[in-house]
Amino acid sequence: MSQTLSPPSPAAPAAAGAPARRRRRTLRGRSWIAVFFLLPALVLLGALVVYPIVWSVVRSLFGPDGFTHFVGLSNYTDVFTDHQTLVAIKNNAIWVVVAPVAATGLGLIFAVLTDRIRWGTAFKLVVFMPMAISMLAAGIIFRLVYDQDPGKGVANAVATGVHDTFFKASAYPGAHPRVAGPGSGTLAGPVGGPYTNRPVSADGGPATLPLVGVQPSTLTGATQAASPSACPQGALCGTVWLDFQPGGSTPGKIDQGEKALSGVRVEAVRDGDVIATATAAKDGTFALPATQVGASPVQLRLPATNFTEQYAGVNWLGPTLVTWSIIGAYVWMWTGFAMVLIAAGLAGIPQELLEAARVDGAREWQVFRRITVPLLTPVLGVVLVTLVINVLKIFDLVYVIAPGASQQDANVLALQLYLSSFGGGNDQGTGSALAVLLLALVAPAMFLNIKRFRKERSR
Repeated sequence: MSQTLSPPSPAAPAAAGAPARRRRRTLRGRSWIAVFFLLPALVLLGALVVYPIVWSVVRSLFGPDGFTHFVGLSNYTDVFTDHQTLVAIKNNAIWVVVAPVAATGLGLIFAVLTDRIRWGTAFKLVVFMPMAISMLAAGIIFRLVYDQDPGKGVANAVATGVHDTFFKASAYPGAHPRVAGPGSGTLAGPVGGPYTNRPVSADGGPATLPLVGVQPSTLTGATQAASPSACPQGALCGTVWLDFQPGGSTPGKIDQGEKALSGVRVEAVRDGDVIATATAAKDGTFALPATQVGASPVQLRLPATNFTEQYAGVNWLGPTLVTWSIIGAYVWMWTGFAMVLIAAGLAGIPQELLEAARVDGAREWQVFRRITVPLLTPVLGVVLVTLVINVLKIFDLVYVIAPGASQQDANVLALQLYLSSFGGGNDQGTGSALAVLLLALVAPAMFLNIKRFRKERSR
């Protein structure tokens, strides 16, 4: 039996649309509630972010006082023609290329390696601890680490320790022959050596090699200098000593109280070739064998290795290395940040994929390169862009670590902004132009991060 369907009554569409209208009214009501709660944050955002940006743009168009003499784009022209600002731009480029990549790379390595060891959590804690230190405190720490004095600076203490392990320090740094006056001696040569005497022979008696300029601290435990007492037949003998005695002494003659310079290397040179060598004994005497020297005259030479200055380490904060040294301090601080975020991303990788690759015969390096890194790409991108934004604004470390003599060599845009506006320049217009330039450099990285966040949210 068929059933005839009656057409819907006119009231049905109206009844069906009522719930939709109620939902829209509810959403509009909730939107106003959301705006009400967001309003304080929006006011603060406008007061602390939007207003300063707009005011900086306006002030960049005026003269040094920032709001009386309109100069248009003249400040921007000055920014791109000023030598100090160009150095700052170059250093910022180095920072952007090196620091984020180094911190992210080390963070990735630490996150992957600590995932396999039992005490990985303790290691992560140690690496992350520098993040708890302020930039100012870290700058003070590394200013001491990079101190030129190996007794204070850890970096130079390590550098001098390694250097002195493989290269023996000179015995008497700065020692040299007398340069003028009677009895000035037979030695001559450029500052720092080598020092060479006039030709001598074995039958001419003991050779005298007097020196001055020896530091008193070097002579601790030195004995009285002496003339050779028993020179072998045909050998060429002599004495190396400090030709100086407080209270007066006879130049070129061994006086009572003058100290021997033991350990000095002496070379016999004939026709430019070294034919024999000897080392001064404890009393300063030396002997060159007759079989090597022969009867013909030779020149005695004291090599420069006897007089080179003690290795003082690396000038970490000099004009050449100051930027790289500060980048090292930054990487020390921010590697822990990168490691923690990457470790969180690593924990979200399905272990089944890694195990399947290993079962199929993939080596650990292949698993890391073809599976781990591609799956961590979103996290690595976020970390890298965040660090790029951070280094573009770097100021504290550069200002604290770089000494005054090399601060301009380590200059960055944020520091130049401070120096132009408040650090003696008193040019608010140029400082505002630098602030706008810095904002223009940071904005692309910021928008890239926002775009990535939206993309991740839409998945």
